[in-house]
Amino acid sequence: MALLVLGLVLVTLKLLAWPPVADWGWTWVLAPFALAALWWWWADWSGYTRRKAMEKEEARKAARLAKARSQLRPPSQR
Repeated sequence: MALLVLGLVLVTLKLLAWPPVADWGWTWVLAPFALAALWWWWADWSGYTRRKAMEKEEARKAARLAKARSQLRPPSQR
C-alpha cells in the first residue's frame, strides 16, 4: 500500500512539475507501481497472503470464543 501511495505522490508531483521530481524520468516515477506489482506477485506466490488471512481468521475465532466463554459465567463472577 505504501508503494502505491508513493507512486501516486510521485506522479502527482511530476504532473505538477515540482522541481526535484519534474527532472526525473518517467521510469523512476513509475517504479513504485512496478515494485507494488512485484510485491503482490511474490506475496501470492509464497503464500504470504494466505497465511496472513488465516492468522486474521484465527484471531477472530479466538476472540469470538473468548467472548462466548465470558458470557457463560454467572453475572456475579463477571
